[in-house]
Amino acid sequence: MLDLYKNIKNLRVENQLTQTELADKTGYSDKSMIAKIEKGQIDLPQSKIEQFAEALNVTPAYLMGWDIIDASNEEARKLAQQNRLVAMRDFYEQKLKGKTETIFAPVLGRVAAGIPIEMVTDILDTEELDPKSFPEGDYFGLVISGNSMEPKISEGDVVIVRQQPDVESGQIAIVTVNGDDATCKKVMKYGSNLRLVSFNPRYEAMQFSAEDVEKLPVKIIGRVVELRAKF
Repeated sequence: MLDLYKNIKNLRVENQLTQTELADKTGYSDKSMIAKIEKGQIDLPQSKIEQFAEALNVTPAYLMGWDIIDASNEEARKLAQQNRLVAMRDFYEQKLKGKTETIFAPVLGRVAAGIPIEMVTDILDTEELDPKSFPEGDYFGLVISGNSMEPKISEGDVVIVRQQPDVESGQIAIVTVNGDDATCKKVMKYGSNLRLVSFNPRYEAMQFSAEDVEKLPVKIIGRVVELRAKF
């Protein structure tokens, strides 16, 4: 992984970009994050590596320092320009699986309705996941805001979420309601009706008919599979 951070710095200089300019292109508000990344102090999730590759006009594989097919650097750059997020994704993911035993899940501060997780750029941190403990799938972390899930889940805690459009009754999920930011709730199903339950007894459960679920809408983003409490 060290090649990645060296390549980011070298390509930034080659492209005559300042750390501030590269931060803007990759969704960071603080240029000091670029300095830390170039020193290898921050692990980048796949989505961020792709953003850096796009900003630096190379493929993710090239940025990682891997030799790809029999292509010259110029051909690799053309490939990146033509279809970076499609043609190279499978290659990149397979290579990444062979290079590391750790999965890095991006930690988000918020999840807005209608915005795919992979398009969210305000990544606060990353969490390491052991592949042996996490079945195949896409995962992200979410920082909990508010106290509706206390005492089990407190404000500032990070929950690890498996992206999926539905959950079993009784499972904890990340849900969006009426276009608002996602909330963490226990999902109870009664036929076609939904009930979103808080652990904190001071909060009333939210009831939704099948019509409400369709029209508001009520949308499940993913299932909470692990809590990483902060002290």
